[in-house]
Amino acid sequence: MTELKELMLRPARRTLAVAESLTCGRVQARIGSISGASEFFLGGITAYTLDQKVKHFGVKRAAAKRVNCVSSAVAKQMAAGVCRLFGSELGLATTGYAEPAAAAPHPFAFWALAHVSGRKTIFRSGRVDCPGATRVQVQEEVAETVIAELVKYLRELRG
Repeated sequence: MTELKELMLRPARRTLAVAESLTCGRVQARIGSISGASEFFLGGITAYTLDQKVKHFGVKRAAAKRVNCVSSAVAKQMAAGVCRLFGSELGLATTGYAEPAAAAPHPFAFWALAHVSGRKTIFRSGRVDCPGATRVQVQEEVAETVIAELVKYLRELRG
């Protein structure tokens, strides 16, 4: 996690905010465990329901309702929305199923990273499948994945 701090602060200071659903604060807790996180981490919010995702992140209600708020598009809207909400350059988001459900025979999640640069937003996103994992294992794996993807992206920016 020390590398994340270094990448966030050098060569330029970047800011980060987090929008979580499935991971329920685990991404924020990992970032907050870094000494000096307040130098780049602006905050985050956990929003489980459609109404809260629409209210806080600007998720498009009709499209999100059709997929029970679980899609790459919803994750991207959450990531971009948390950037707007906190005024951050970078946003991370997670949404998915931590347990099997009618719409999901096994747990899976979507994650997204938004990078606001001037008037354009660059996105990275992916899916994490977790067949056979417990609820907590799914939440932990998705949190680890999204942070690893952030570090990977920041390394690429650094060159």
